[in-house]
Amino acid sequence: MNDGNDLMLGSVEKTENAVEDVTTADFKAKVMDASAEQPVLVDFWAPWCGPCKQLAPVLEKIVQSAEGKVKLVKMNIDENPQIPGQLGIKSIPAVIAFQRGQPVDGFMGNVPESQIKGFIERLVGPIGSAFKEMLEVAENALESGDFDQALAGFQSAIQADDSKTEAYGGLARTLIRMGDIDGAREFIDALDDPIQKSPAISAALSEIKLSEQAGAVGDLADLQSKLEENPGDHQTRFDLAVGLNASGRYEEAADNLLAIIRAERGWNDEAARKQLLEFFDVWGPMAEHTREARRKLSAILFS
Repeated sequence: MNDGNDLMLGSVEKTENAVEDVTTADFKAKVMDASAEQPVLVDFWAPWCGPCKQLAPVLEKIVQSAEGKVKLVKMNIDENPQIPGQLGIKSIPAVIAFQRGQPVDGFMGNVPESQIKGFIERLVGPIGSAFKEMLEVAENALESGDFDQALAGFQSAIQADDSKTEAYGGLARTLIRMGDIDGAREFIDALDDPIQKSPAISAALSEIKLSEQAGAVGDLADLQSKLEENPGDHQTRFDLAVGLNASGRYEEAADNLLAIIRAERGWNDEAARKQLLEFFDVWGPMAEHTREARRKLSAILFS
């Protein structure tokens, strides 16, 4: 098995500020210097330019879909005529790509979306669904118990886009389900701080907690027998739910916690509800058993 710590761990790119304005004064910092780290597109425009207004939302959407691989800045040529003049730009809209401080590609006019996507992909490679497809294959392998394929899949996804925290979380969860709790902890500890704080890693940490809880609750058959003797024993039912979850019997685990909530919601400081929410985090919001259990929980809480 490959040690997850052998992966090259990158920092999470922030895409919230992928589009910003640039002026002559800060052109060097925002474009020339910044293009040493990633390609920077400069959209030259003016308020009176109709085609510019049509191009802008399409260009911004495709840049956002590149998820941090490329940066977009906008320069109003009426307020900043010097730079476009130096670059020989005589008509707008015009988009120029900079890499390592040099203009390397560009286009003029309100071109089709497919052409803009191709233009950006020439700079940064494929954008869009490749990562999602890798992630889906890895997740399916994990759920089917093919841990070697899952590890390889999540590693490939990280290499394809190391800003996506879902792949890190998936790799950690694979190690956990292989029984390598120490390896999962070491992998998580080696991650950059922003990734460690992501929901994907929080879910993996919750799974570690659940795994450790399951190891302490004892034999499921013994718990089931004990519960049959005393159906009102909330602690035994709670422990049984934790053990069932660890065994992959998710619906039964949820139903036992829901039974506690239905009978005595406030038991042990709402421990059953809190545990069920941890299950949701680990299972994922789109899992069928999450959606079904959430529906049942809502019916209990809001009836």
